[in-house]
Amino acid sequence: MFFVDTIELSGLGNRSYLAGGERTAVAVDPPRDVDQVIAAAARRGVRIAYVVETHVHNDYVTGGLELARITGASYLVPADARVSFDRVPVRDGDLADVDPGAGLVLRALATPGHTPHHTSYVLEENGTAVAVFTGGSLLIGTVGRPDLVEPRLTEHLARAQHASAHRLAAELPEETAVLPTHGFGSFCSSSQAEGSSTTIGKEKATNEALTRDVDTFVADLLAGLDDIPAYYTHMGPANAAGPAPVDLTPPAVADPEEIAARLAAGEWVVDLRNRVAFAAGHVSGSFNFEAEGQLATYLAWLIPWGKPVTLLAESPEQLAAAQRELVRVGIDRPAAAATGGPADWLPEGGTPASFRRGVFADLALRYPAEGVVVLDVRRDSERAGGYIEGSVHIPVHTLHRRVDEVPEGEVWVHCAGGMRAAVAASLLDAVGRDVVAVDDSFDAAEKAGLALRTA
Repeated sequence: MFFVDTIELSGLGNRSYLAGGERTAVAVDPPRDVDQVIAAAARRGVRIAYVVETHVHNDYVTGGLELARITGASYLVPADARVSFDRVPVRDGDLADVDPGAGLVLRALATPGHTPHHTSYVLEENGTAVAVFTGGSLLIGTVGRPDLVEPRLTEHLARAQHASAHRLAAELPEETAVLPTHGFGSFCSSSQAEGSSTTIGKEKATNEALTRDVDTFVADLLAGLDDIPAYYTHMGPANAAGPAPVDLTPPAVADPEEIAARLAAGEWVVDLRNRVAFAAGHVSGSFNFEAEGQLATYLAWLIPWGKPVTLLAESPEQLAAAQRELVRVGIDRPAAAATGGPADWLPEGGTPASFRRGVFADLALRYPAEGVVVLDVRRDSERAGGYIEGSVHIPVHTLHRRVDEVPEGEVWVHCAGGMRAAVAASLLDAVGRDVVAVDDSFDAAEKAGLALRTA
């Protein structure tokens, strides 16, 4: 008998896996905070014998090197990946005995496309393929994007993705479970998955990489590629160098005077509370990145890399969870932190800042009118599907560099659902703009009577 445990990294839209038998197991694409993988192995009562990487990751810092060090496991990394640490180089067809007593073997299968060196791993039980860990190759209904390595390689890698998907489909039984790392919200996916599980057979019937000819597939794939988070630039080099162990101990506590001093010095003070609470009252100059949203993705995308960040949380638990999210993308240690609320973070006698919130029906009562600006902070690909006539478009991940481009007036800022609008509203509020955060689904805009246009 074998097991496969899934370790969800919902904030990044990724999954890691622990698979094995009664005695030993393999960890696949582990996150930076390896304690949860170790805990999963302890619950199963197994020893981690192998740690494997499908590729050098572009979207998060791996915990593979540290997990292998702690557990004494063999660390398997694709042979053609250029790394600066000792590992077991893996080539196409290599085998690893995951649990000999259970007849479990891991077989490496070269699947270039997401990266040139990308490798999938087939889990075989007594010679029969039961699952395949596909990393950023074959995903649920799509494939990993091919444009994260080198622009000149993008079309070549897109064609390789098509070929790799067909190799997986041709060589594995239809009932083989497909277990990707990306595709659950990660920007490493060329599109987002629908559903949470799949098999080779299901993908053969529905995945465009397997239902379209290579030229049509590549043309559509390249045309649909979205923006790349800025922090991806730093992930590959960090993983190739060998990430340092993480430190999740609580940061130094910042009192109101220190918070004010850090703001005055131009550092980032990030309020992790939900957007409703933030809009109602916050420290002037602080930015709102909800702990429950895609904190790691959007904070790492927007913040100038290496700039000190102070975290404001409503509880120690919220702070600890945020630290865990942030180390996964290389924001290792907050400069300082504080818990509670604005009354705890402002100097005695200080007054919280605030801004208004609304929905599209509220906006429809005010727009169009002199002095009212609608700011759309969605990505280009989202706006192409429809936008409010006369709106200004500045994607949220570029707004902190482009606030001067927002026209004067009362700024109603929206995204697709509200989370990114809250981030953008906090950025504008911090520089003294009169802002209203639209906390609503974009689907409601036309119903509210706002005129829409398409690109």
